[in-house]
Amino acid sequence: MLNRAVLTGRLTRDVDLRYTQNGTAVGSFTLAVDRSFTNQQGEREADFINCVIWRKSAENFANFVHKGSLVGIDGRIQTRNYENQQGQRVYVTEVVVDNFALLQSRSDRDNNSNNNGGGYPGMPSGNNAPTNNGNPFGNNANNNNGNSSTGNNAAPADPFANTGDSIDISDDDLPF
Repeated sequence: MLNRAVLTGRLTRDVDLRYTQNGTAVGSFTLAVDRSFTNQQGEREADFINCVIWRKSAENFANFVHKGSLVGIDGRIQTRNYENQQGQRVYVTEVVVDNFALLQSRSDRDNNSNNNGGGYPGMPSGNNAPTNNGNPFGNNANNNNGNSSTGNNAAPADPFANTGDSIDISDDDLPF
């Protein structure tokens, strides 16, 4: 049997971090995931997926993300039910997060927190996905922690630019 969910989306609100009676941290949040197609009006719709994350991961996640943050999550789909105060049976389907990845640099996350008014809560205006010269993953997609190697928002410098050295490659050097 296989039950895996891998999602990339934006938080619609800050993580609701709580603690059980045993002191175990649990965070709940909703992830807005854009659909890969547009509707008849040419607008891109989104699915809003309820997620839950546990223990130290929940505390770390709540500390590093906020409304509008672009994140990737890996987990499993879980269904549960309970009886509410009115005596009605309530069914809940959610993704239990095993792993997560922050898909923006800190400066991009900070800029997005100041820019609300997109297609759904927490989204910047425009095409619902901030880009940096076509790169939706921040300033430096090759840097795993999302921070630019130059320490600012500029694109990484070309290590071969302005050195005065020419690059001499012969056909014998090529692998094909």
